[in-house]
Amino acid sequence: MDVVELEAVHCDALVRFFGGLPEGDLTFIEEEVTDPDVVRSWTSGGAGGRRWVVLDADGEGQEVAGYVAVRPLPGWSAHVGEVRLVVSPAHRGSGLGRLLARHALVSAVGDGLSKLVVEVVAEQGAALALFTDLGFTGEALLRDHVRDREGQVRDLMVLAHHVDETWAGMATVGLDEALGQDLS
Repeated sequence: MDVVELEAVHCDALVRFFGGLPEGDLTFIEEEVTDPDVVRSWTSGGAGGRRWVVLDADGEGQEVAGYVAVRPLPGWSAHVGEVRLVVSPAHRGSGLGRLLARHALVSAVGDGLSKLVVEVVAEQGAALALFTDLGFTGEALLRDHVRDREGQVRDLMVLAHHVDETWAGMATVGLDEALGQDLS
């Protein structure tokens, strides 16, 4: 499976992907991703940031197996990118999330962002492990910050990846060459 930049041709498949997510997953996505107009706006350049999908052939065409976005924050935080990652339930645990997260991280560094943040609901242990394995560290715990569709409140963790700190260590041991990035 290859990571490809989101284009208009992928919009219908992406809307189907989001529409097929369990209700509990949709609780933790800020945008109204089941609205085709919202998804189409992402390819028109108006939404900002970069977005990618992984396509999976299903016998009838291409279906989306995973989605990741890096959205630069505005104004004085323009050096910071927010990561959004969603993997279909059928592909969780397969390494697809790690592939997408790494792709987003390398692309963001290539685009000149110096800090990335991701918001993860505290109970999402697999997502926490995925991002901490990629060098993200806890930056904030927001208690009772998210209300799910049943009205239950949940803690939200903000994880951050400080590019200069993390990648300087990687360059020291030669991982920059393995990733195809000049980190000096």
